[in-house]
Amino acid sequence: MSIDNAQGIPRAGFAVPGFVVFAILAAIVVALGDTFPWILDYPSEWQLPIIELVDGGANWLIFSLDFGLFTFKELTRALAWLVSVPLEWTESALVSGFGEDGAVRIPWFGVLCLVAIVGHYIRGWRLALAASLGVVYLAVFDQWRPAMQTLSVVIVCVPAAALIGLVLGVAATRRPWIEKPVVVLVNLMQSIPHYAYFLPVVFFFGIGLAPGAIATIAFATPPMARCALLGLKRVPAEVLEAGAMCGTTPWQRLVKVELPSARPTLMVGLNQVIMQTLGMVVIASLIGVKGLGYDLLFSLQNLKLGRALEQGLAIVVIAIVLDRLSQAYAEEAPWLRHRPERWTARHAHGIAALLALAVLIPLSQHWTILHALPASWTISTAAFWDDSIRAVTDGLYGVLTVVKNFLVIYVFLPIKKACQSLPWSLVILAVGAIGFRLGGWRLCALVSAMLLAIAASGYWDVTMLTVYLVTVSIILCVVIGIPVGFIASRNETANRVIALWCDTFQTFPSFVYLIPVVMLFKVGDVAAVMAVVIWAVIPMIRYTNLGLRGVPSDIVEAAVSVGCTRRQLFWRVRLPMALPEMLLGLNQTIMFALFMVVIAALIGTQDLGREIMLALSYSDIGAGLVAGLCIAFIGIISDQLIGQWSRQRKHALGIA
Repeated sequence: MSIDNAQGIPRAGFAVPGFVVFAILAAIVVALGDTFPWILDYPSEWQLPIIELVDGGANWLIFSLDFGLFTFKELTRALAWLVSVPLEWTESALVSGFGEDGAVRIPWFGVLCLVAIVGHYIRGWRLALAASLGVVYLAVFDQWRPAMQTLSVVIVCVPAAALIGLVLGVAATRRPWIEKPVVVLVNLMQSIPHYAYFLPVVFFFGIGLAPGAIATIAFATPPMARCALLGLKRVPAEVLEAGAMCGTTPWQRLVKVELPSARPTLMVGLNQVIMQTLGMVVIASLIGVKGLGYDLLFSLQNLKLGRALEQGLAIVVIAIVLDRLSQAYAEEAPWLRHRPERWTARHAHGIAALLALAVLIPLSQHWTILHALPASWTISTAAFWDDSIRAVTDGLYGVLTVVKNFLVIYVFLPIKKACQSLPWSLVILAVGAIGFRLGGWRLCALVSAMLLAIAASGYWDVTMLTVYLVTVSIILCVVIGIPVGFIASRNETANRVIALWCDTFQTFPSFVYLIPVVMLFKVGDVAAVMAVVIWAVIPMIRYTNLGLRGVPSDIVEAAVSVGCTRRQLFWRVRLPMALPEMLLGLNQTIMFALFMVVIAALIGTQDLGREIMLALSYSDIGAGLVAGLCIAFIGIISDQLIGQWSRQRKHALGIA
C-alpha cells in the first residue's frame, strides 16, 4: 500500500522505500559530478546579489526616502523618541530617580509591597509571599539595580507588544483580506531568530535603550497576534448573535462581547508576551540595553562563571515571578469575582498600593536602607560557585572528557561530514521529493524554492553547518525526550515531577543555559549542542506525554482484549496513535533548536549564528538579514513537512 500524496488516502501499488530512492538519486548525482561539477557545488557565479540588494534598499530607505513632510530617517527618529519617553519614566521611577539628586524613586521596599499587593489581589497570601520572596532575593543578592533596569524595559514593552498584537488580531478577524498576510507575517517573525531583529533596528535606530526596546516589542508581538486571532475566531456564534440582538454597535460588540469571551486565550497570549519580552530584553544587552543581560554577558565573556550564575539566577527569579503572576491572573480571573458594593472595598488593593508609595517614597529619602540594602547585608555566592565549579570540573574531568570525545568522534564528526559532503542539488531534490510525497506540487515548490534561495544567497555551506548542529541536537532530544515523556505518561508522580521540571526550565531565559554547559564542556560545538538540548527537549517531552495520554481508552481495551502484550500495546497501538502529537513536538523542538543555535554562537560555533553575530558587530544589515532568513527558511521547511506528515497520520488514523 502507498499513500496518495495529496489526500493521505491509502492506495494499491508497490511503494519503493524512501532510502532506496535517496540512494539512487545520490548515485546519479555523484556519477554526474565529474562531468557537471555544478551538480556537487553551487557555482559562485550563480549566486544572486541578495546581500547587496538588501544593503542598497536599506540605504535608500534611510538616506533617500522622503514622504514630503518628513523623511524615513526622521520617522525612525520620531518612533525612537516615542519609545524613549516611557522608558525614561520607568527607569527614573525604578532606578535613576526624579529630580536633580535622583532621590525620588520607588525604593526596593516599595516594589516589595507592590508585588505583595498584586499577588494578594490575584490569588491571596500564598502567591503574595512567593512573589515577595523573589523580590527579597534580588535585594539580598545585590542584583537590585540591574534587575530594575531590566524590569523598567519589560514594563514598557509588554503593554506595547500586547496592544499591537491585539490590534493585528482584531484587524485580521474583521477583514479577511488582512488575515492571510497577518498569518504569514506572524509565522515568518516567529521563525526568525532573536539576533536577526537587532540588525535592522541597529541600522535604522542605532544602539541603546530605545532601539533595544523596539526590537523587543517586534519580537514579542507575534504570540499576542496569534492568540488574539485564535481567541476571537473561537467565540461561539450564539454569543455573537446574542450581542447583535441586544443592539450593540460593532465597537460595543468587540469590547463587551468578543474580547471578554476570548479573554482566556488572550491571557495565554499575554503570558507568552511577558516571557518573550524578558528573554529578548536579556539578549538585547548586545545592542546596549543595560540590566541583568548586560552584566551576564560581561561575566560570560570574562569567564566569571560564579558571578554569571548569580546574575542568571536573578533573571530566572524575575521570570518565575512574572510567569506565576500572569498565569495566576489568567486562571483566577479576579475580574469575575463578586464585587463589594462599597467603593473602598472594591478598590482596597489599589488604595493600599497608593498608600504604600505615598509613605515609602518620602521615607526613603531619609532612610537610605529603604533605597538599597547596606553592603554588609547583601550576600554574594560567586566565590562559592567558582570553587564548586572547579571541584566539579576537576572531579568529572575524566568522565566528561570520555563523554565529549565519544560524542565528537562517533556522533558529531560523522553527521558534520555527511552534511558538508551532501551536494546541494541532491538536498534540494530529496527535500522536494519529500514535499511532493506529503503535500503535492505546491509543497514541493515551496520547500525547493526556499532551499534554492539559500544556495543562491551564498550561505549554503554555513547553512549545512547549522543543519548539522540542529540534527545532532534533535537526535539527542528525541533519545531523551521520548523515554521521559513515556515515563510521565505511565506514572502520575513522575508526571507531576517532570511537568514541574519542564515548567521551571521553560521559564528560564535561553541565555541562562550557556552557563552550565560552559562550566562542564568549555566552548565549542559540544557545549553549544548541550545548551540546545536543555532548551529544546522540553516540547519533545510534553508532546510525547500528551500524545500517549491521549490514546482513546476503548482502543487500548480492545487491544488488551485480543491478547496484546505490554510491549505490543506500546509499539503497535499507543505509539502509532500518539505519533501525530509527537510529530508536533518534534516540530516545536526543531524551532527551539534553531533559536538556541543562534544564541550558542556566543560560545564558539561556526554556523549561521556566527554570521549573524559578525553582521551585528559590523552593522551589516544585508548579511545579517539574509543569514536570519536562511534560518527562518529551515524552520519553515521543517514546519511545513512535519505539519503535513502529522495531518496525514491523523487522517489515516481517523482522528483528523
